[in-house]
Amino acid sequence: MTDSADSPSFRLAYVPGVTPAKWARTWHERLPDVPLTLLQVTPAEAADALLEGTADAAFVRLPVDRTAFSAIPLYTETTVVVVPKDHVITAADEVTLDDLADEVVVHPLDDVLGWEKLPGEPAFERPETTADAIELVAANIGVLVVPQSLARLHHRRDLTYRTLVDAPQSSIALSWPQDATTDLVEDFIGIVRGRTVNSTRGRVQQPPAEPKAERAKPRTGGGAPRKAGSGGASRGRGGGATGGGRRGTGGKPGKPRRRS
Repeated sequence: MTDSADSPSFRLAYVPGVTPAKWARTWHERLPDVPLTLLQVTPAEAADALLEGTADAAFVRLPVDRTAFSAIPLYTETTVVVVPKDHVITAADEVTLDDLADEVVVHPLDDVLGWEKLPGEPAFERPETTADAIELVAANIGVLVVPQSLARLHHRRDLTYRTLVDAPQSSIALSWPQDATTDLVEDFIGIVRGRTVNSTRGRVQQPPAEPKAERAKPRTGGGAPRKAGSGGASRGRGGGATGGGRRGTGGKPGKPRRRS
């Protein structure tokens, strides 16, 4: 999103359970002149925030409408059952849906797991939010099945949770409008994908380094330079040619050797 041509900014929405802090830190390191605003939204609000331009991109829970949004799946969460600390379920590290057959399972209206068939016995009524459902569990009215991040988000000292191995799971994705893949969106995609600042697919890149001066290469084809006095004739100090006879210490020509 751009407030004006001279003051770009980026607005990132995220649903409960997602922690965008590590990506936000990388953004501030790479684009310190572009403000990043974080907006927490409910899963139901995420799509409207993107379509209305309130956010440029969002961390959402799948599925999304692929006719309107692009999405990059990031990770799938573990599903857990939240219970009071003294509940019989806490005797095991992992439980199954069959273990909930005799339990009242609270099903909030903002559930994100998309059950085809809810396990256990239904509660008398459906609370409006996950936070409300947590209060019912604390009051020993039932148990709650949620992604692990939501169990941590609504942590209470009198409650705990156990992994539910065969329950539906929730996946997190980065999403944005298909017709609004801006340069800043591309920058954030690069950060989420873990691309380095110099990645050819990332838009934010360091300025190119100055070319290093090349060392002078020796001439090819002529071999190594000849030393004075070796091989062909060379010039002496007086400008005359040397190489036929030897000069003595007095500068006179030496006597030629006799052939045997």
